This record gives sequence, C-alpha cells and structure tokens, in this order.
Amino acid sequence: MPFDVAAQRPKLLFLLQGVACFAAVVLLILLALHRGPARRRGAAFLLLAPALLLLTAGLLLPGLQTLALSFTDSTGTAWAGLDNYVWMFTDPGALTALRNTLVWVVLVPLLVTAVGLLYAAAVAHSRFRALALSVVLMPMAVSFVGAGLVWRFVYAYRPAEAEQIGLLNRLVVAFGGEPRQWLVDSPWNVLFLVVAAVWTQTGFAAVLLTGAIRAVPRELVEAARLDGASPRQVFRRITVPSIRPTLLVVVLAEVVGTFKAFDIVKTMTAGQFGTEVVAHAMYDQAFRYGETGRGAALAVLLFVLVAPVVAYQVRAQRSAR
Repeated sequence: MPFDVAAQRPKLLFLLQGVACFAAVVLLILLALHRGPARRRGAAFLLLAPALLLLTAGLLLPGLQTLALSFTDSTGTAWAGLDNYVWMFTDPGALTALRNTLVWVVLVPLLVTAVGLLYAAAVAHSRFRALALSVVLMPMAVSFVGAGLVWRFVYAYRPAEAEQIGLLNRLVVAFGGEPRQWLVDSPWNVLFLVVAAVWTQTGFAAVLLTGAIRAVPRELVEAARLDGASPRQVFRRITVPSIRPTLLVVVLAEVVGTFKAFDIVKTMTAGQFGTEVVAHAMYDQAFRYGETGRGAALAVLLFVLVAPVVAYQVRAQRSAR
C-alpha cells in the first residue's frame, strides 16, 4: 500500500504545531530568566515547568484514567466497583499469571545477578576483559522480541521420526533421548522462558559488576592475602561487601524490568500452556478480549508492585550520597 502524503499531512502539521508550542514555551521561560532577576526556587520551577507539563500529560493523567477504568466494566463506561480486583484474585487464569510473575521476579534477578557476578569476577582483571565483556553483551544488542524468537528455535520440537531443528532437541536426540515439547510442558516451560530472559540480561549485570570489582581498593585485597585469606575468602569477605551498592542497583533494576516482562512471553508462547504473566495478561484482557476494566486493574496492580521497589531504589541512592 503506497504512502499517502495528503492523508498524513494533517497529522504531520499537528505534530509540528505541538513541537513549535513546546519550543516557544521553553524560549519564553529562558527569556524571562535572562531579563528579570529570579529567586532560586522560582527559577527552578520555571525550568522544570515544561518537564512537569509533559509528565502530567503523558504519565499522571493517563495513570489516573487507568485507575478510574479499573473500577468499570468491560466497556469502560459502567461502574463495576471492585469486581475486576475480585476477578484478579479468584480467576484461575489470573492467578496463574500472578504465580508466574512471582516466579519471574524471584528467579530472573537472582540468576542474572549471580551469573553476572561470577562472570565479572572471572574477567575483571583479565587481559581479555574487553573481549569477554563484548561477548556477554551481544545478547543485549538483540531486542526482547528477537531474543524470544532465537530461543523459540532453540526449544523447537519436531516428532521423533523427523529431523530436529531445535538445538536442545538435537542434543537430546544425539545422546539417545526422545525430543520434548519444552514450551508446552507446564510448569517447566516457565523456567525455560526465564532462561531466555536471563540470557538477555546477564551482560548488563556483568558490565556493572566488572566496573565495581575493578574499583575495589587493591590495598584491601593485598592486606587480606597477606593475612592468609584464600581467593574464595577474599571474594566473599572483601569483594562482595565492597560492591554491595552495585549489586543492589542490579537486583532492583532487574526486579522492575521483570515485572514488565512481556516480549519474551508473547513471542515464545503467547501466554499459552500456563506461561501467562501479569503484563501479558493485561495486554490480552484490554486489547484482545475487550475487557478494558480488567486490563486496567492489572495495570494498577503492576504499578502497586513496582512503586515500592522504585521508591526503595531512590531512597538507597540518596543514602549512598
């Protein structure tokens, strides 16, 4: 279908008008600060005003609208009270999504941090550190959708009499086993999705933790070695306590990201076979099944779960300063 310039012209003009208005507001604020004396609080408020306006229009108002929709029926117009929240904690499908999300939130941050820490400890002082980190960072260059497709082929299943195209089943058959439908067998299929998520995120943890390990004062390490500490004791009692703030940042970032897990589930199983998570269930309810109220209620639940983690992260960063 050819691109219709005439049909898109009103949208482009509307976009340009919005950008022009925003630029004009910023320019007026800068001119006001430049020409007239301003107190520190007034100047700060004026400089923050454009960002606050965008946050209000793009985050606060939609959030309040979502909260209001969570108390309505499937059409988003009639009042339903707490029915959507009761459904969330009584419906078997919704409970499965909650359970799987809990599994993700527990396993993914722990595995990503553990694997990233071990990898960082192995390469932090190596001559080939740059190459090693480049290798582990390669999965992060792939989108979550791409990672899901890659691992879907890894877990691909064919009948026993057919040639296996999935890497895992090829290995199983090569060692005399029978091919399995890895993404169908519940509850193990949830763990196989977790493996894909860990594969994509380990590089993030490894890079941050490598920098933290290299920043540990050499004097502490040398002093521990002179006192007779083994490499394992040095790692456990010197290195890990010294990089605790970075470990906390990695864990909290992974927790927040895991709550929003969607792409890998969508591309690998589409939430079928007992692999549903809250973020994917929210999408299905709101856009696939037309249950606007239920989708909004799941969105509110995600916000309630993520907000304390973000607040704790902000508080920890302020305390570190």
